[in-house]
Amino acid sequence: MNTRVAPIAAPVSGKNVSDTDGSGKNANRRRALRLGVMGFGALVLAGCKGIIPDGGNVPTTGPAPVEGPVAGQLPDVDEARHRIALLAPMSGENAAVGQSMANAANMALLDTNTANIRITSYDTARDPAGAARRAIADGNRLILGPLLGDNVDAVKGVAKPARVPIISFSNDSEVAGDGVYVMGQIPAQSIERTMIFAQQNGISRFGALVPSGEYGKRASDAMLATARRTGTRIAAIETYNRDNNSLTSAVRRLQENGDYQAILIADGARIAVRAGPLIRDADKMAKILGTELWSGDAQIAQTPALRGAWFSAVSDARFQRLSDSYKSRFGSAPYRVSALGYDAVLLTIRIARDWQPGTAFPVSELNDRGGFLGLDGAFRFNDGVVQRAFEVREVTVNGMKVVSPAPTSFD
Repeated sequence: MNTRVAPIAAPVSGKNVSDTDGSGKNANRRRALRLGVMGFGALVLAGCKGIIPDGGNVPTTGPAPVEGPVAGQLPDVDEARHRIALLAPMSGENAAVGQSMANAANMALLDTNTANIRITSYDTARDPAGAARRAIADGNRLILGPLLGDNVDAVKGVAKPARVPIISFSNDSEVAGDGVYVMGQIPAQSIERTMIFAQQNGISRFGALVPSGEYGKRASDAMLATARRTGTRIAAIETYNRDNNSLTSAVRRLQENGDYQAILIADGARIAVRAGPLIRDADKMAKILGTELWSGDAQIAQTPALRGAWFSAVSDARFQRLSDSYKSRFGSAPYRVSALGYDAVLLTIRIARDWQPGTAFPVSELNDRGGFLGLDGAFRFNDGVVQRAFEVREVTVNGMKVVSPAPTSFD
């Protein structure tokens, strides 16, 4: 399957879901950690001095990610630093995405003046298991990545015996657990947020157009599960292949068989801009809904048939600050998914406050129910799967309008 990510939209090959102690002392410390993360995130996003620079203090060049050194040849100075591995495709067809993530991860260290963490990049393009072996041999105690869900099992096969946890950038929730934490945006959460918002605005009957394949199956499952929880009804779900004839037939079948008030187009902008007019030709009133794949794609707002549509995604407002700083440092725009690299490092920095170099990563800290705050907003982990706070946007003639802001915490 292909995952669609974009420099502030390029395909990423591989199977992500998308095609496209109980003492008072420790309890107090955990509370301080949670609040510290929230407060620190606010400072980062406000652009305070030493965080994300606003002007002349921005370096003109950025920190280049480095390939892992030969095992056993780490400089002595690194004995006082935490060694973190970033596993991403640094060569091949997804090299630009991997480079963007590595750059963003290193930016997080610079923006926070962090000196006690060393991040080393390892290329997963040809041999993800080999990259993991090199990372562990080099003494890394935490793995950030890999990017692709297809690579997680290979990396886990090496990392689990070494008791090195993995914070993957995949959005495939099925690879989570047993030492693997999934940090990518989970499509089902976006669909649930949109359906609940629609229900709050009087919509109780839903139809859907879903692509054949894994993403379509997950979208269908998410709709049915949300309908069961909320007491709403799924009138019809029609599947299509990604060609004009199949899409046209699916729209016709949906209109013939569905008693719906809203139609979810569970696909990216390329399909949505084709499906929207087909829907409007026969039904002027149905509310059109989208998914997180619509975020950041100008085609959506440029399509009159999609005006008034709702979809949910993490906020882009904070990412814009990263984008501006990234452009100043590297001379090009980052891929949207690079925010995951930045936020994973922010998370690591917070936990590193009370983590002794050379010891195992305190993985229990990842399970803080109060959550954390990053560029993409509030998040926490449930059974290894990230839970994110999504905003709801409406497509208007002037672009996107936020009609329901994302929650700022999980309190």
